[in-house]
Parts: sequence; C-alpha cells; structure tokens
Amino acid sequence: MKLPILSYGFSELSTECSFITKDYPGLKTLMSDMWETMYAANGAGLAAPQVGRYIKLFIVDTVQSYENSDFEKRDLFIGDTGIKEVFINAEIVELSGKSNIDAEGCLSIPDMQFEVERKLSVIMKYYNGDFEERQILFSGSSARAVLHEYDHTKGVLLTDYTDKEKIKNQLNKISAGKIKVSYKMKFPKTKG
Repeated sequence: MKLPILSYGFSELSTECSFITKDYPGLKTLMSDMWETMYAANGAGLAAPQVGRYIKLFIVDTVQSYENSDFEKRDLFIGDTGIKEVFINAEIVELSGKSNIDAEGCLSIPDMQFEVERKLSVIMKYYNGDFEERQILFSGSSARAVLHEYDHTKGVLLTDYTDKEKIKNQLNKISAGKIKVSYKMKFPKTKG
C-alpha cells in the first residue's frame, strides 16, 4: 500500500527516532509499504519517519540510480554498483575517506536540491529486513544515500545543512501544500 509522505514542516521529522525489536507490530507490512511508496515517488531511499513512524528504519535502493546513470557519472559510485537494503536500528561505526559535496533531494522536500558535504565511506552496523545483524562498508553514492536516510532517523533534514532563511518562501509553500507532486503527501498546514 502506498503511504502518504510527510512534507517539510511536520515537527516530528526533526525528532530522533526509537530503536525497535524484531517483534515490532506490522514490521514486514511496513517495510513492504515503504518500498511501494518509495518506488511510486521515484525515490532512492525512504525513512520510516517520512511516513509517520518514528522508528529507526529506512530503506535504500541505489541499484536503480547506478543503472540509470550516465557512464561518466558512475565514478561517483567509487567501485560500488548500488545497493538495495533495509536498515533497522542503524548506527555509524566509522566515517572515512574524502569528503564530497553533491546535490541531494528529499521526498519530504519536493523540487528542491541541497548541496551537502558528506564522507565517501561509512561503516554501518544495523539489522536487515530479516533482522539479521550486519556491519558493512558503503562507499560513493550508496554511502551518501545511506547517510541521508540515517539522518532522518536522527531528526536531521537537508534543510539543517543550509540557511533556511534564504529558502523560507519555498519551505512555507511546501508545508502549506502549495506544490504539485506526483505522489501522495501530507502537509502540516492543511491538516485541519
């Protein structure tokens, strides 16, 4: 089932999420719904708080991004051909490598791009969709996508990397629902 994505302006998106256990109610259904929602919105990642669940859960699929990228842009992947993974209770073990500044978008902040500096390598410790513990090194664009979604579970948005005053009008339009999107969204200033 496609879930509505919360837009910028919901204060809950700036709240750190809770750890969960494998017995979390409806976990398998939630993960399935998140994949369907992410693909319907043409995203490369989606975090549970973006669909109103304030738990440490996110999904990433950069395989599609890699396969659809121009050959000359594939150097951004740095030897990685993309990942498709569920991350539960993810924690950063180590950030390493050079830093890179690149544009990022977010399904909760449609039609905007933000220049964000991130490390090109990250070791993450997490549980996968079968609640099996993993500790894996991600690099390049996959590392960027993982760190972006991880930020959501820490209550950090792309707007935290920029001067919000400069984009205040655009952000106000988003939170008021005065934008057109091709996917289902909820807006805080239209909820009654």
